[in-house]
Amino acid sequence: MRRRRKPTANFGMSSILIGAVLICGIIGIVGARMSTTADNSNQPGARPSPTIVSTPPVTQPLAATPTPAPALPTTTQPSPTPHSASPAPSPTRTTPTIAVACLDGLEWEPATLVRVIDGDTIDVRINGSTERVRYIGVNTPERNQPGYSEATQANRSLVESGPLWLARDVSERDRFGRLLRYVIAGEQFVNLALVEQGMAQVATFPPDVRCADTYLAAQQRARDNGTGLWANRRVPATQPTVAPATGQLCHPAYPDVCIPPPPPDLDCRDIPHRRFRVNQTYGDPHGFDGDRDGIGCER
Repeated sequence: MRRRRKPTANFGMSSILIGAVLICGIIGIVGARMSTTADNSNQPGARPSPTIVSTPPVTQPLAATPTPAPALPTTTQPSPTPHSASPAPSPTRTTPTIAVACLDGLEWEPATLVRVIDGDTIDVRINGSTERVRYIGVNTPERNQPGYSEATQANRSLVESGPLWLARDVSERDRFGRLLRYVIAGEQFVNLALVEQGMAQVATFPPDVRCADTYLAAQQRARDNGTGLWANRRVPATQPTVAPATGQLCHPAYPDVCIPPPPPDLDCRDIPHRRFRVNQTYGDPHGFDGDRDGIGCER
């Protein structure tokens, strides 16, 4: 009869090894699943489950609505005008607007009135200096003559009516050093207006004669209508005057030529002039205009 062998120590070791293998397998399986779960959570489409925290609602105090500040008034500043390359207007580029044919083509310069001297003379500020201006082609009563105050006041009313503009004819100055000028104040041709108002007589001295005919026509109307000083025939007798160019005495009855007053009494053969104007306003002291048609020494 066989005897049973008693289990040896080898059986115990085998059991230990088998157990260790099983444990390692279980650990490996669990590790693999955990790794897969972790990988899935890191994928782009995976979204972690939100953690919901329940918090009691907090009541916020109502914020006060701010009152808007009043809008400040806005001032629109004008756009700056670009500076022009051209200088300020000068007398040769700017002229007064007045329609008197005899003034066409003249160059005008602005002036500022300083004072009125009498009916046909003023002081002005021009080109930085003060100058005395004698009106071309007209003559008003002198001091202590009848009509002096009226003519002076008429002149003042005219020259104070607007900006002054001056223009020369041919001569620059008379023998007293005064500027010889046509004068415009605002819209008034002052020289002519004095004649039209009967406050001045025509006194034309060559070569400054461009407005002589215009003056004479205005004077005739004033005289016919008894205007101004012509109303009472208070026009003083005209004295011979001095021609600026020659210094000779010239009678105003002959405005286009310089013929001295008598004495001596002259006739046409004593002078070189022919067919010149005779202004009957001043008479014809030498009798050059025998037929009184306004033309002297016709033959």
